[in-house]
Amino acid sequence: MRDQSLVAGLDIGSTEIRLVVGQLNGGQMQVIGAVSAPSAGMNKGIVNNIEEVASSVVACLEKSERLIGVSVESVYIGVSAPDLKCERSKGVVAINQLNNEITDEDVNRVIEAAQALSLPANYEVLHVIPIKYRVDNQEDVKNPVGMSGIRLEVEVLIIQSLANQIRNLTRAIEQAGLSIVSPVLAPLAAAEAVVSARSKELGVALVNIGSLTTSLAVFEEGQLLHAAVLPIGSDHITADIAIGLRCSINLAEKIKLEFGQANPDKIDKDEEIDITPLITPDNEVDEPMTVPMKYLSGIIEARVGEIFHKIDAELKKISRSGMLPAGVVLLGGGAKLAGLTDLAKKSLRLPVCLGSNRNIPAVIDKVNDLSYLTALGLVAWGDHYDFLTSGESGGNGFKPGQAVKKVKDWFGSLFLK
Repeated sequence: MRDQSLVAGLDIGSTEIRLVVGQLNGGQMQVIGAVSAPSAGMNKGIVNNIEEVASSVVACLEKSERLIGVSVESVYIGVSAPDLKCERSKGVVAINQLNNEITDEDVNRVIEAAQALSLPANYEVLHVIPIKYRVDNQEDVKNPVGMSGIRLEVEVLIIQSLANQIRNLTRAIEQAGLSIVSPVLAPLAAAEAVVSARSKELGVALVNIGSLTTSLAVFEEGQLLHAAVLPIGSDHITADIAIGLRCSINLAEKIKLEFGQANPDKIDKDEEIDITPLITPDNEVDEPMTVPMKYLSGIIEARVGEIFHKIDAELKKISRSGMLPAGVVLLGGGAKLAGLTDLAKKSLRLPVCLGSNRNIPAVIDKVNDLSYLTALGLVAWGDHYDFLTSGESGGNGFKPGQAVKKVKDWFGSLFLK
């Protein structure tokens, strides 16, 4: 039987797996460990080799057990596949009570009514999030319970993911000896650790730049407004450098990390860098290399600009381009690139900052790293919304489709708080 005081968040990326473990101590969640291990078998958030993913997770677990001395048996897992779909739907019910008072049961009925839509083939519901209610002619009701009316309406955001992707991820995790407490949309979980309630109320976008994907979550009036996963990330910048400089991928990655600058305006036109010290036997080139810094920055700027152009296109879909007062919060390993925030401000026409841990006490500095914030957010999610540790799951883990009703019920209750 698993330790109910432990909450673990597992973020499986295309190049790294990160595990953050928290433990309840005196009613407060505290981070007790954070580890990472190389990832294999994943590509752009999708499992393409179950055994390799399982082996990578086992290596990460073994490292965690050596570090913190406790065994992790279940995890919250982040979902960030590019095939994610977001769809709005509306539901309407009549109020049956004699005094026309709206009850929790009426709210549950109207949310169920909003889910009566046909899903694309092989998709299943990951989250159902109420956005706003309407009671008779009164718009934008946040908490209809206790109000009087004869007609209750709701607008919800339904987040869908390919069912076979979640099943494959579940099989890989189970082969590693773990159970999944719940799959969670990765940027939605990350926001629990890095975005304040005030920012969510005003309007904010969270952007996680990973190695092969970039995920987005937009919040307004305290609710998730939109989410998307784009099939482009920091490894594409590395590939562009390798092509532009005609060098190996390994050397291009070193050049990016050592000298990368996304904002050419901060570079003197005559500045050059000597990359010879970075050359090793596995990435040797024909001759010593001196590269114009302006040229390198131009390569980086073009790809980073494409990433932010795609993000802005997502914001335009919901009429929020340049219209989020709390701006954009960047996280993920790709967000460490110098000059990235400057280019983001210019491209998105919004305030931009790097993410940081705002909500979970942690004495381990590692969890404040931009690349660990999604795993940390999964721990925060499990701490606040641990709705699958009892009842039909029995603490034995997630089964695809099993948790959907509880997820819906939880979001309904969250909206009413």
